[in-house]
Amino acid sequence: MTGVVPRRCRRTLTVLLSLVLLAALGPGVANAQRRPASDATFYNDARTPGADPFVRYDERSGFYYAYSTEGADPGYHFAIYRSPDLAVWEKVPGGALRDDGTQWAHDWFWAPEVYFNERTGVYFFFYSGRMNRNVAEHFKYANFEEPSKIGVAVSRSPEGPFRNITTAPIDYYPYDPDYHDVNLIMDSTQRKPPATLEEGRTAPLGTYIPYIDPNVFFDDDGRIYLYFSRNAYRNWVWDTDLGKYIEESNIYLVELTREWWDDPEGRTMPAIHPRYRDANRAPADPPGVRKDGFTPILNYGSDKQSWENAHVDDYARSGGQKKDRRWAEGSTTIRTTGKGGKPRYFLTYSANNYENEHYGVGYATADSPLGPWRKSTANPVLRQDPAQRLFSTGHGSIVDTPAGQRYYVHHGRPSTSDSRRIYTSPLSLDPRRDALDIHESTTDQPIPDGVAPLRLTPQRRWVEVPAGGAATVPVEVTSRAGATFDLTNPLNRLRAEVFPSWAGTAEVRGGEVVVRASHPGVAVLTMTYQRQRADGGYVDVSNLRPRRAPVAARVALYLR
Repeated sequence: MTGVVPRRCRRTLTVLLSLVLLAALGPGVANAQRRPASDATFYNDARTPGADPFVRYDERSGFYYAYSTEGADPGYHFAIYRSPDLAVWEKVPGGALRDDGTQWAHDWFWAPEVYFNERTGVYFFFYSGRMNRNVAEHFKYANFEEPSKIGVAVSRSPEGPFRNITTAPIDYYPYDPDYHDVNLIMDSTQRKPPATLEEGRTAPLGTYIPYIDPNVFFDDDGRIYLYFSRNAYRNWVWDTDLGKYIEESNIYLVELTREWWDDPEGRTMPAIHPRYRDANRAPADPPGVRKDGFTPILNYGSDKQSWENAHVDDYARSGGQKKDRRWAEGSTTIRTTGKGGKPRYFLTYSANNYENEHYGVGYATADSPLGPWRKSTANPVLRQDPAQRLFSTGHGSIVDTPAGQRYYVHHGRPSTSDSRRIYTSPLSLDPRRDALDIHESTTDQPIPDGVAPLRLTPQRRWVEVPAGGAATVPVEVTSRAGATFDLTNPLNRLRAEVFPSWAGTAEVRGGEVVVRASHPGVAVLTMTYQRQRADGGYVDVSNLRPRRAPVAARVALYLR
């Protein structure tokens, strides 16, 4: 309960509050400009469930938003989290897509990514899913095992919910005319391919490509590209070194037109560039049959790296329960400036199955979005580290902070039996040397530049506490951009004290402080923001500019 503080008490309260503030501020710090803005740290606590996270910074709200394959509430697909600092994540209730019965896909909702057009105010949500209706229309065969495609939904808010632009995936029918469709001559298990290349070449030519893991890249010249992963199914590739077929996922590209991006209403579905439409049609194909083209970006055979071979003998190891496979998927492409001021492109990708010890992230570089791409000899640049209790590190996205720092936000697991969680790792880039490094860690590290100074703000500055009762003081902690910290997240904590201590008590309940009076009179409630460290302990957080000062606030108390 809060009442009006009598006028005769206000002067006493003001003087007491001023003395406490003066004592807490302390002396100034010389050369403050050279110091970080805060001593706050974070560590990857593995509390936020999520797989295939895509993160973007939202300038309008000051939040980083993470979109995840896993973690949505019942009735939704894809979880949404928000954070002021890429570490303290808060779940947005619901999810990105409602499961309202009009969805074109029925399962395998994977790898979401979101892009915002500042001119139109439209957020575009790309995702992959597997369909169970009209499968033959898209893949020729009704029993096609992994009929995955990519859909697009829109919203005016980064928190959704997003609505599908249409009740169908993107109008794209990628077709490989040179592939011998060995699945047509395999048994029903589809796990054991032909034993020889000669036998495989007896299979009919041509197959439609199931595709997943969208990544949209906007180049500086205005062109827009959709990178995607060719799902491993129906892509048996003969390995000359091993003398057998391996089923692979590869990374491909198709250029998109701009009409969808420039539509101020967000009602236009993305479309492929005309040069790709029907690029793989044969003269003998009947009218109306679509066979679209694609640009190969990354595969094993054209740039072999042994760390990608973790599953090439899975069929024998599993007694025929698994296929011999390779993966190259979950790509992210960015543009930088290389030698001589020329553009240089970096592409990250994941290889192997996420449950395997060799699952990790590699990268490739090119002078053009279309390639040719060359993998780095430093691969993998992200891998599991049992010493840090960090497993299954992969499939993330690159996000730049407003202050110019770069991070790779990815999934990982704190043990081999846990589900996937969200991790944030600093990423450094040197385009002159084609060098990319991801610094994975579960120890304490500074919060990103630009998040601080932090501010702790109580809802009220004067509070009356009734005799025998209590008063509640709601509190917010905000970033420099005004994004709020979730004070119910264990990474955050408030420390609250009443001075003098005999006057009353203070109890912290997330973002609220409950004050109870012990004796009548005047007092001051001091609240200080704390962060949890990797060892489990909590420390007070201070801003360091223009002078060192705790992230704290005081509230005057009138105790009746």
